[in-house]
Amino acid sequence: MASSLLKLAAILSLVFSILLALNTQITLSSDIEDDEEEYVLDTPLEDFRSRSRFLASVIKKGTGLLYCCKKHCRNVLGDKNNCGICGNKCKFGESCCNGRCTNIISNVNHCGKCTKKCAPGVRCQYGTCGYA
Repeated sequence: MASSLLKLAAILSLVFSILLALNTQITLSSDIEDDEEEYVLDTPLEDFRSRSRFLASVIKKGTGLLYCCKKHCRNVLGDKNNCGICGNKCKFGESCCNGRCTNIISNVNHCGKCTKKCAPGVRCQYGTCGYA
């Protein structure tokens, strides 16, 4: 008795999962009275089950800031080893500021670190504003 119930549950769950996998087209419509706008979604939603978890050599976008470089997500707007794109390394004395390798040793707009501006007329030397 218990084994037949177990087999029935397994068959039902298998049929249910097959039906869910085959149902990729979802149509959403809204009937609104008084001649208001009507919203219809007639394109299939993304099927997240069909995506592969294998990392390809193509750069996959993580979020707005993160990119998957090899097997690690990196902030390409501030990572010195992946500045702007994966694998772009900044040189000595440079830092990654908004996705561009920037000289922080003598740049008055990025003195010592990104977006640190020196006062007007003050020079940036060795990453310090007004170095004596």
